[in-house]
Amino acid sequence: MKTYTSEQLAEILGKHRSWLLDEEGGERANLSGANLSGANLSGANLRDANLRGANLRGANLRDANLSGANLSEVRELWGASGNCREVKAIQCEYWPVTYTAEHMQIGCQLHTLTEWWAFSDDEIGSMDSKALDWWKVWKPILQNIITLAPAVPGGTAPEPTTEAA
Repeated sequence: MKTYTSEQLAEILGKHRSWLLDEEGGERANLSGANLSGANLSGANLRDANLRGANLRGANLRDANLSGANLSEVRELWGASGNCREVKAIQCEYWPVTYTAEHMQIGCQLHTLTEWWAFSDDEIGSMDSKALDWWKVWKPILQNIITLAPAVPGGTAPEPTTEAA
């Protein structure tokens, strides 16, 4: 997993911004498989960026534009502050819950939403000694929250876009 310094990340984001504006020297950000743990991506324009398989643990995504970003197969979302569109985060008693249109991380457990809703009591209970009691309370609440405030899907294969001048 590739780790970037803050300077390298700033350079990648700058080139991506130039690419979005169709400026010379611009380049689409490819952060697939990147370790972005703890990265400050606040306000970053990551539209059409490739974040497939990235570790977003503790990343600050507040006000980041992730529309059209490839968020498939994210590796970790624990503690990420969401941008309230493609990545949403809430604290639910013992564990932070972070979710995208396809995945949800509760504490250290990252699974697809479909897997979460299908887990048996035994499977949930094996995750942590407090998990089953917590899940019995929070599962219907989380289902309701995600139904009423779903995360917007990121792209899976973003196509270049041009903006009208």
